[in-house]
Amino acid sequence: MRLEMHGLKYELDDPLKDHIERRLRSALGRLEGRIDRVTVTLTDVNGPRGGPDKRCRIAVSLAPRGGVIVTGVGSDPFALVSRAASRAGRATRRALDRRRRTSARTVCLS
Repeated sequence: MRLEMHGLKYELDDPLKDHIERRLRSALGRLEGRIDRVTVTLTDVNGPRGGPDKRCRIAVSLAPRGGVIVTGVGSDPFALVSRAASRAGRATRRALDRRRRTSARTVCLS
């Protein structure tokens, strides 16, 4: 599983990068063999105006095809990444379960 982290109008410091990696490994670790790449993008939407201005987008590319995209908005980037990583883990498991059920049904119908 390749992990890419990007900050748009937002600087990703080392503690935040470590937190992102830890949370994603925790949420997606069991599924690592079926995941090709995970891309995390943190954006500061409002700039210095304040408010819930951070957006986190996690895109999980599944092998050999398909993917899951999860987004979230909040003011604390650490909490935002934690929530988005948990949601990405659940969504990825659901997508893989759907894929398994569909392929099993296809085999039974053949």
